[in-house]
Amino acid sequence: MSRIGKLVVSIPKDVVVDINGLSISVSGPKGKLLKSFFGSITVLKENDKVIVKPLNNDKHSRAMWGTVRSIINNMIQGVSNGFTKELEIKGVGYAASLKGNYLNLALGKSHNTKIVVPSDIQVTVSKTNAICLFGIDKQALGQFAALIIKQRPAEHYKEKGIKIKGQYIQLKESKKN
Repeated sequence: MSRIGKLVVSIPKDVVVDINGLSISVSGPKGKLLKSFFGSITVLKENDKVIVKPLNNDKHSRAMWGTVRSIINNMIQGVSNGFTKELEIKGVGYAASLKGNYLNLALGKSHNTKIVVPSDIQVTVSKTNAICLFGIDKQALGQFAALIIKQRPAEHYKEKGIKIKGQYIQLKESKKN
């Protein structure tokens, strides 16, 4: 049994959830999200609650039960509040700037890295070493943050690079002669 899947998802007053089979549309004050699911699960809407149930009792159905419930919960939270991720840039000469629809990163390479910002994500650069990302789709926001971090992940000797704010990195001891 899935402990997460058993929990019902409550719908706030300003959010509208439409269920058409396994296609779910959630709209609220921040925007609208649409997801389609597959597998042996059913999604029901009763009053102001969404209930997810497995059709079978096999391993895959039970795994998808909790996953689908969490995705629906994140959709509802996203259209009502939104999600933010803050990234830190650390290193001499490392900087970020926003020019139009491009995030320009100077990361100690021979060239600056330009990343196209998706239309559903808002990016703000405070100072030159902090990037704040905001979006309603948690999965897309995390994927874009991972794309930025992938350009120069924080290394384990001096933490130079890009990391999520508050992320702990175990530092290694430098080589000694």
